[in-house]
Amino acid sequence: MPPPPPLPIAVLISGGGSTLKNLFAKIDAGELEAEVRLVVSSNPAAKGIEYAAEAGVGSCVVEKTSGTTSEEFREAVFQPCRDAGVELVVMGGFLKHVLIPADFENRVVNIHPGLIPAFCGKGFYGLRVHQAVLDQGVKITGCTVHFVDDEYDHGPIILQRAVEVAEADTAETLQQRVMEQERRALPEAIQLIASGRVKVTNHRVQISP
Repeated sequence: MPPPPPLPIAVLISGGGSTLKNLFAKIDAGELEAEVRLVVSSNPAAKGIEYAAEAGVGSCVVEKTSGTTSEEFREAVFQPCRDAGVELVVMGGFLKHVLIPADFENRVVNIHPGLIPAFCGKGFYGLRVHQAVLDQGVKITGCTVHFVDDEYDHGPIILQRAVEVAEADTAETLQQRVMEQERRALPEAIQLIASGRVKVTNHRVQISP
């Protein structure tokens, strides 16, 4: 039988686009059976828009202004995904909170630079997470790939990767080592979904062999 077609995905970004660039690299290397159909940015100056153009992928900008309701923002983000035939939405450094429509339940994934449920929730992103880890004096941190629901960093966990915290770490050095795991973990999780091995039951993810 012929192999299944690549999983059509959209990537949501807000800044530098390093996650998007990594996904393009994994796809080009044959390590990820996915096709980026659309890039949605909350920031018109996001570098990731350039990466999308270079790859021949369409993009759109959806800004959340003070007059935009949560429901309006949700539809502005997800209607282009529907129009592009997207089956999975990947948050790649998307810094705006967005509600998840019913037809995208367990079809939106995010990567968090910590081991959920620790050091997560509103306000915990980027260096803030790593500084909180250091301030607390924990010995193990890492990253978490999870499905997204309407609460911050709350949806079912797909996979996690651990990173040891060194005595000499700063937030910046710790961030770099966690990001190394992020670059592996997110494509791995997407590939698991693309291969049909992921099932969610009662908020728990089961991964078949």
